[in-house]
Amino acid sequence: MRRLAHLQARGLKQMATASYFVLAVFLALASYQVIASDPSPLQDFCVADKHSPVKVNGFVCKDPMAVNADDFFKAANLDKPRDTLKSKVGSNVTLINVMQLPGLNTLGISLARIDYAPLGQNPPHTHPRATEILTVLEGTLNVGFVTSNPNKLFAKVLNKGDVFVFPKGLIHFQFNPIHDKPAVAIAALSSQNPGAITIANAVFGSKPPISDDVLAKAFQVEKGTIDWLQAQFWENNHY
Repeated sequence: MRRLAHLQARGLKQMATASYFVLAVFLALASYQVIASDPSPLQDFCVADKHSPVKVNGFVCKDPMAVNADDFFKAANLDKPRDTLKSKVGSNVTLINVMQLPGLNTLGISLARIDYAPLGQNPPHTHPRATEILTVLEGTLNVGFVTSNPNKLFAKVLNKGDVFVFPKGLIHFQFNPIHDKPAVAIAALSSQNPGAITIANAVFGSKPPISDDVLAKAFQVEKGTIDWLQAQFWENNHY
């Protein structure tokens, strides 16, 4: 009987240890989700002081007594069409983030107007710090995103008034398939500073360049093809 009681007590102790372990893992994952997004504000606002020498994850708060309405305002003229002619990819992204609007600091949101020339595109790219929700204001767009491995494409044709979501960090794109009409969209992003990595630019236009040996092996092509691609001018369509 004593041995049975001992075994039962030992079993209960092991179960309790396992339960604590599961709870610890759950809390760690929950904490990671909190840490992985923009920090929540602990006051009404924290207007970015972009002139402060102090370096933090984001921007130091401006003295609240020095804050005024202009810190939350920008005459962005987002109702006006943007020039897409000088862009090789036929698009122009006008981003409003914390760099343009200091009042966005710690609020975890930004937006962009995207203009597409006929047959223009916003080429495959990612936002490492934000989910994006896109609304078509004018025209038609072919849009899509690709999942992590194994890579699956989710694509849709959007018309005026349609909405599509691009999950955080995933490669996505937009393309205007109409040859004689432009398109316009507004995107909201879940970060004050979402960042953008345009895939072709990052792979073939990095400074210094990635070794052509590495890229030739990765893309299974001759090094001469990689050298030609790296010699192209990889422009940024974010203005």
